[in-house]
Amino acid sequence: MADGGDQGGIAAAKLRSFVERIERLETEKADLAADIREVYAEAKGNGFDTKIMRQVIKLRKMEEPDRKEQDELLDLYRRALEV
Repeated sequence: MADGGDQGGIAAAKLRSFVERIERLETEKADLAADIREVYAEAKGNGFDTKIMRQVIKLRKMEEPDRKEQDELLDLYRRALEV
C-alpha cells in the first residue's frame, strides 16, 4: 500500500496532516506560555503584583454584564460577611 492510502477507512495522509498541525500548534502554545511567564516575571521584577495582574486580565476577558454581575455578587457577599 502506498503512503497516504486508506487504512481501515482512514486516509492516512489526511490524518498525518491533522496530527502534524496539532503538534506544531502545541509547540507554539508552549512557546507562548513561556513568553507569558517571562512577561509576568518582568512585571514582578518591576514591583507589580502578578496575582492581581492575572485577575485584571481575567476581568478584561469577561463581557461587561458578566463582570458587573460578578462585582455585585462579590459586594453582596462581602457585606453579608462584613469583610
